[in-house]
Amino acid sequence: MQTTEPARRPTAERKRDALARLTTERDIWLSTAHPDHGPHQVPLWFLWDGRAVWMCTSATSATARNVRAEPRVRLALPDTLDVLLLQGEAECFPDQDVPAESADAFAATFGWDPRAEENAFLYIRVTPKTVRAWRGAPELRGRVLMRDGTWQE
Repeated sequence: MQTTEPARRPTAERKRDALARLTTERDIWLSTAHPDHGPHQVPLWFLWDGRAVWMCTSATSATARNVRAEPRVRLALPDTLDVLLLQGEAECFPDQDVPAESADAFAATFGWDPRAEENAFLYIRVTPKTVRAWRGAPELRGRVLMRDGTWQE
């Protein structure tokens, strides 16, 4: 049996595809780490605002504790055939201090407003510093689309 590798996309096309996925998908894996307990990974709903990823979790969760102690995080969309990885530093916003525009957009997208819940929630914003994307081995070379917060050409 013979398999065919996908064709290598130009950088501009990969960037366009990555941004389209960030706009249309709703689930992302967030990886955090605790200095004593090690790595922790959870799937969360996310919203892309054009510059950053917004997520929300219980203010008492391991994820919330981890990002407060160590803000460097990694994010991944859940598709191993169309890999999209982001890396950056998390900024934390208690549910009552989150920018209204971002919280309103999150609530409109998911039909759920954490600010209205009885328990406290934490909004997490990650502005990517690094973005990697590839589909198969032909795209491994040149997979870095963003470096140090700047999109590659």
